[in-house]
Amino acid sequence: MAQQGHSAACCTVPPVVAKGYEPKGSYIDLEGMKVYTTGPSSATSAVFIIYDIFGLSSQAIQGADILAHSDKSHQYQVFMPDLFLGKPLPTSVYPPDTDEKKKTLGDFFAGPAAPPKTAEKVPQLVKKLHEKGGIQIVSLTSKSGTVFSAAAEVHPAMVDPSDAKDIVIPLCMLASGDENPKDVDAFEKALTVPKHVETFGDQVHGWMAARADLEKERVKSEYERGYGVLLDFYHKHL
Repeated sequence: MAQQGHSAACCTVPPVVAKGYEPKGSYIDLEGMKVYTTGPSSATSAVFIIYDIFGLSSQAIQGADILAHSDKSHQYQVFMPDLFLGKPLPTSVYPPDTDEKKKTLGDFFAGPAAPPKTAEKVPQLVKKLHEKGGIQIVSLTSKSGTVFSAAAEVHPAMVDPSDAKDIVIPLCMLASGDENPKDVDAFEKALTVPKHVETFGDQVHGWMAARADLEKERVKSEYERGYGVLLDFYHKHL
């Protein structure tokens, strides 16, 4: 398990905006699907983001901009498709502490957010982005036959150690304090590829996306550090 330490990329991450963030990118239409895109078209590599169940949140968009623009000597073109077509899970459903919320969350994961359904969409989306002039793209799809060069997952839901053995590209996992530490540890031990696995133990599931309360200094600091770790990882493997 990686320990907290100095991140060179953290030094280049711009100050995080706690409220009222203004996106640096724009949206393109991909055959009816809105895709947030940010970063220079001259970049030689790119990041493909699969957002969390809360969709195109301000925090996720700011994170995409951090990855795209932070290091002027190593920028990325970033793509984040609106996979839920404008109908993400409301943040009010989490945490699922009532029977009604549990049902809503379960129905969402069984429906639009079903991992196999999302994974099936990714190769076609990549192909369409290439046709539009997109470039080398990184995502969470990382098993045999992948078109990606490296992958990262942050506060991952449903960590399954049995998935790790099939991963064939470098992987970064940044877990929150809400993930099962035994599953995270077993997942790391089962990986056979270059890896960075780290747990941000005092952060909640979703702290690098929609559930990040960036008005809290500790959350803001760890959000910033997390994106710095991702930049370090991508710089090393892309």
